[in-house]
Amino acid sequence: MKNHSRIEQLASVDSTNAEAMRRAQAGELGPLWIMADAQTAGRGRSGRSWSSADAGNLYASLLLTLAVPQPRAYQLALVAAVAVFDALNAAMHPAPPGLRLKWPNDILIGGKKAGGILIESSTASARLTAVIGVGLNIAASPEGLDRPATHLGAHGACPQPRVVLDRIAEAMGHWLSVWDEGGGFAAVREAWLMRSHPLGEPMSINTGSERISGTFSGVDAEGALLLDAEGSVRRFTFGDVSLAR
Repeated sequence: MKNHSRIEQLASVDSTNAEAMRRAQAGELGPLWIMADAQTAGRGRSGRSWSSADAGNLYASLLLTLAVPQPRAYQLALVAAVAVFDALNAAMHPAPPGLRLKWPNDILIGGKKAGGILIESSTASARLTAVIGVGLNIAASPEGLDRPATHLGAHGACPQPRVVLDRIAEAMGHWLSVWDEGGGFAAVREAWLMRSHPLGEPMSINTGSERISGTFSGVDAEGALLLDAEGSVRRFTFGDVSLAR
C-alpha cells in the first residue's frame, strides 16, 4: 500500500477515532487521516481517556478499509508503532537515544511514555474498517498520570504536529505496504523487535483478571507478547504492560 492518504485537519473534535468511524459509516473508505488541534473526549487503550488539552500535541487517526479478517487487525498495532518510531527518527534530528517501543504500541523516551496508538475496527460486507489512532506528546506532557510521561520538546526539537503527521503518514504508507495485509508480518515483527525494549527486561502485565510479572521474551509470529514468568513462557494478546522502574 503506497502513501496516497489524504489529511483533513479540524480545529476540535470529540475524538479523531470516533470521527474516523463516523466517516466510515457514511461511506468513506480511506485512506484518510483525521487530525485535530484539540479533542474533547480523546480515548486511549483499555478505556482510558487520553489527555487532549495541550496545544501543540498530535491527535490524529487513519481510516483504512482492508480485505483481512478482523482478528488480524491487532497486527496493525505493531505496524503503526514501527511507523511512528521511524517518523520520529526522521522528524527530530536526531532522535533521542532513549526512544523505543513498548508492547504493543507505546512510544517511550527514556522509559517515559511519549505517545500511544489505539486500534479500533469493525467488519461489514466482507471488509474490515480499521482506525489507527495516534496520540503524541510533542509540546507538553499531561500531569497526574499513573505512569511517567514525557514529550518530544523535552528531548530536543519540538516540531509542529502537522510536520510530524506528514512523516508518520509517509512511514505508515511504507510499513502498511510491507505488512501487505498480514502477508509480510514477519518483517514487521522483526522491525518492531529491533526498536523495542531488550529481551530479558523485567516487566509485568495486567490482563484485568490477573497481574503477572516476569521478563520480556519477545513477540510470537502473530504479534502476541511472550513473557517468561518463573521459567514458563506465557503468551498474551491483550493486557497493560508495565516495565520495571
